[in-house]
Amino acid sequence: MKKYLFITGKLAAKALHKCLGQMKTDFRYDISALNCTVAALMNTEWIANHLAQGLQYDMIFIPGLSEGDISLIEDKTGIPAKRGPKDLKDIPLLFGENIELKGYGPYKIKIIAEIVDAYTLSINEIIKKAEYYRASGADIIDLGGPAKGSFRDVEMAVKALKASGFRVSIDSFDRETILKADRAGADIILSVNSANMDIAKQVSAKVVLIPDFDGGLESLMKNAARLDDCGKGYILDPVLDPLCLGFIESIERYINLRKCYPDKEIMMGLGNLTELIDADSNGINALMAGVATELDINYLLTTEVISWAKGSVKELDRARRLMHYAYENHMPPKRINYDLVMLKDPPFDLYDEEELRGMQKEIEDKNYRIFTDNKMIYLFNRDIFIYGNEPQEIFDRLKVTDTGHAFYLGKELERAALAIRLGKRYVQEEPLRWGSK
Repeated sequence: MKKYLFITGKLAAKALHKCLGQMKTDFRYDISALNCTVAALMNTEWIANHLAQGLQYDMIFIPGLSEGDISLIEDKTGIPAKRGPKDLKDIPLLFGENIELKGYGPYKIKIIAEIVDAYTLSINEIIKKAEYYRASGADIIDLGGPAKGSFRDVEMAVKALKASGFRVSIDSFDRETILKADRAGADIILSVNSANMDIAKQVSAKVVLIPDFDGGLESLMKNAARLDDCGKGYILDPVLDPLCLGFIESIERYINLRKCYPDKEIMMGLGNLTELIDADSNGINALMAGVATELDINYLLTTEVISWAKGSVKELDRARRLMHYAYENHMPPKRINYDLVMLKDPPFDLYDEEELRGMQKEIEDKNYRIFTDNKMIYLFNRDIFIYGNEPQEIFDRLKVTDTGHAFYLGKELERAALAIRLGKRYVQEEPLRWGSK
């Protein structure tokens, strides 16, 4: 069984003993509380100078906030060293939930990001939006045309995007727009059904095939058969309907379509979900990426028009990687990667009042320490111990006169209050965590 040495300061020693003692460890350990009150003030050179030679451990863990070159400790002891988490309450994650996963990151689903109303934008504006989407993870840029009429500068837009290395699709039913985009090098045409089936045979680009406007899945399959007969490549899209307006039936269409066409490419547009619901897009995108992964959907089309759908491309990029890993490894998409846990936080532990009062007894200076639990903000130094849930009330009791110190405390107390309100972890002088945002 492996044996580890955990380095800490006097202030955190009791909490570290409690944390490790509550773990179901498969290793033995010792704790070395060095003669320093605050573990974060111990840099690697100082720690190395206070460690004896001849130690017998498989690994030495030092506080996560300790600065400096960790090789100084390894050279002194001959033992591999590693920084622990910034908060010792996260140590259990270090030995289970938060281990970096091998093979995480690949994906199969391609993201099509639509520039809605692209026909109203200048070429420079289109390129700028496309660059933003590409940086967010998009594989294909879709140019949104008008509901009726032509996209006047579509050739220029397609050529500019292609020259910048983008794959391009055009979203239009206008015949002239489609033909111009195809001549300019568009890769995909959205969309084709029996109303404009003849144009599918005139373009080089792959077409997205949708049901007839007054038809269902049968019309889509009938149209697919027509394109199969002439050897034209296509992507199937049975169309995802909004929640409360046929969503479940549309999911059923996707399921049946995949059963009938196990080898055909299928696209799913998510805008009808993320744009047409009074809810943040993040969880919706994660869920639908999982649905798409199970159905082997090849393309997800998304938009970022309404405020709560901003960032959808980046969210889908994170989600497709998470779901791909979970699916390939036959496991739920849980405790794998926390990029999509944004408004709330991954699991974390908190100090209780008894632990914090124990810390206070070890403090020898007047610097304020700030902690939170699920309801209260705690602020203490060697002389005072204050708690409450209103930053202003706590601040007023401190009677701070120095403006710089007042600004610092106000900022920290407000951040602590926000963390409690959102159910997030607060760590003094650390920004709140917002996932992949």
